[in-house]
Amino acid sequence: MMEERNSIYFASDFHLGSPNHQESLIREKKICNWLENIKKSAKEIYLVGDVFDFWFEYQNAIPKGFERFKGKIAELTDVGIKIHFFPGNHDLWTFGYLEKELGIIVHRKPLIKTINEKTFYITHGDGLGPSSVKYKILKSFFTNRISQWLFSMLHPDLGIKLAQTWSRKSRKKGGQIDKEKLKNDLVAYSKKILTNTDINYFIFGHIHQPIEIELTPSSKYINLGDWITHFSYLEFQESNLLFKYF
Repeated sequence: MMEERNSIYFASDFHLGSPNHQESLIREKKICNWLENIKKSAKEIYLVGDVFDFWFEYQNAIPKGFERFKGKIAELTDVGIKIHFFPGNHDLWTFGYLEKELGIIVHRKPLIKTINEKTFYITHGDGLGPSSVKYKILKSFFTNRISQWLFSMLHPDLGIKLAQTWSRKSRKKGGQIDKEKLKNDLVAYSKKILTNTDINYFIFGHIHQPIEIELTPSSKYINLGDWITHFSYLEFQESNLLFKYF
């Protein structure tokens, strides 16, 4: 008898491609082992941003690598597991390849979804809160169609190299950012949403720290952590949401 798929999984910040091929490959294999491990129980999987350290889809080219991961994702969607992808600040340039070739569902805006009578608010978390003004301006430039078209005119060898260099510098700078401030911004953002909408779980990535904070007796702010140092994820089964580590 086939085991029933009744678990929902959440993970973020794999940063595949970082900091180099060798270390990324070790992490990629670990992620694929995790995906294989949850294959029999997973009904849905939510990948909440920065899966890739850099991603850009040219018309006829994509960044090389990640073949094990892409193959595993396609394998899971082929057997009916729904996989949701939320672009983060490192992999926001997705234009259809992931949906068409891997069968995943891409969410470019925050998702509010009720699962087993619990309401989730899911998004990567970059650019939210009152102290993210500079980043919001930068993101508006990166998501501008003209900017994307201009970048696509660069030869992939040059464009991808430039973007990977920027991504490494951005990640290095990100290590110096006050994560407590980012957390406080996301908590304030969540509380603001709660004034108009009943949410049981706010699920974010971006900060790279597993965090769980009670906002009200019926609502929690949760940050998923990462797969660079913590290898953390959430499993939601029936009405229970638990942090786990692989």
